[in-house]
Amino acid sequence: MSAAADRANRYDIVIVGGGVVGASLACALAHHEHAAQLQVALVEPGPAPTLYRGEQFDPRVVALTRQSQQFLDSLGAWSAIQAQRVCPYTRMFVWDGEGTASIEFNSREFREENLGHIVENAVVLCALLDRLAACSRVSLLRGRKVEQVQEGLPATGDRLTLVLDDGERLESSLVLAADGGNSKIRQLLGMETREWDYDQDAIVTTVRSENSHNFTAWQRFMHTGPLAFLPLQGGAGDSYFSSIVWSLDRNRVPALMAMDDASFAEALGAAFEHKLGKITDVAKRFSFPLRQCHASDYVRPGFALVGDAAHTIHPLAGQGVNLGLLDAEALAGEIERALQRGIPLSDYSLLRRYQRRRKGANLGMMALMEGFKRLFGSRDPGLHLARNMGVRQVNNLPALKKVLARRAMGLGR
Repeated sequence: MSAAADRANRYDIVIVGGGVVGASLACALAHHEHAAQLQVALVEPGPAPTLYRGEQFDPRVVALTRQSQQFLDSLGAWSAIQAQRVCPYTRMFVWDGEGTASIEFNSREFREENLGHIVENAVVLCALLDRLAACSRVSLLRGRKVEQVQEGLPATGDRLTLVLDDGERLESSLVLAADGGNSKIRQLLGMETREWDYDQDAIVTTVRSENSHNFTAWQRFMHTGPLAFLPLQGGAGDSYFSSIVWSLDRNRVPALMAMDDASFAEALGAAFEHKLGKITDVAKRFSFPLRQCHASDYVRPGFALVGDAAHTIHPLAGQGVNLGLLDAEALAGEIERALQRGIPLSDYSLLRRYQRRRKGANLGMMALMEGFKRLFGSRDPGLHLARNMGVRQVNNLPALKKVLARRAMGLGR
């Protein structure tokens, strides 16, 4: 491992992107015996996250699997998350909005306490940042952007240099990009991607409903895109708030975004078939385009892509953050393994091992979500009939449902 001679601008590892994935990666490094001795910089251009209170919720939420929960718990962050606001969901109800078939998962069927947790993004991030504040060898450089990448020759011991927007230069043996789907690092390095636009946007907001969500994650599939109601828990166990993700053909979104709250609530309730009664309140709405993107390679000498910088996925199953957390856990583990064996950070085999562990798994999940998207988005009458029959059959096969549920929870079989 290299010694950081000048701690102001020389580091062993620089992580670009201080969101949930980047912060969890920094935290994971700090919790490994050997990696904890490294000097790490976490570069984040955005402001510090703010926790929402009362009846206000972060419009960005994450659906954490049991596997993600276990990873966050290993970092000492899960107890802090629970001390804020989390909403466990015990049921999942999915139905075909163009037909009659539906499938329901209930945690009691699988002798599990719950199927997962819906958590506000800011809650997860604040818990991770609190853990990092106690890590003396991790430096958070907030409000800073990377403008240039100057590559050395890591295999020969040369260091890499990042130039920030204020002119400061950061030297490092290894640069890890967790800077999102529009990764600046990926673009500066010219790393190739395979991507396509769905010609859809997603509308996200928080709503209050007439009836309780009953700690159920609801999803209606339509040929225009899926609509998800994810349960939130307010003060004193209030179970009437939900975070919605409504995926729609792009030409329909402007009209819905321009509606007043009452009109939007009416349109949303109709699209949801009023499963929770009337929508009584709607928070500020946001929309974003839906694209799928996958880097041809996650790594090159001295660099690795993590989370959305390596892969973005359709939000229909809420797997994006979970895949990113698995990336972070795997990469931190490979770095620790290399240090235990005296392998320098500049050794490319370290990064290749990380890519082998994660690329196939990510591609498999992306293919599965793409298959669901195409299956339920089809207007073909024959496929429509087969789809309804298939969903009904799965719902009547407890063994298969258990396999699907445990995989969704990140627990394998």
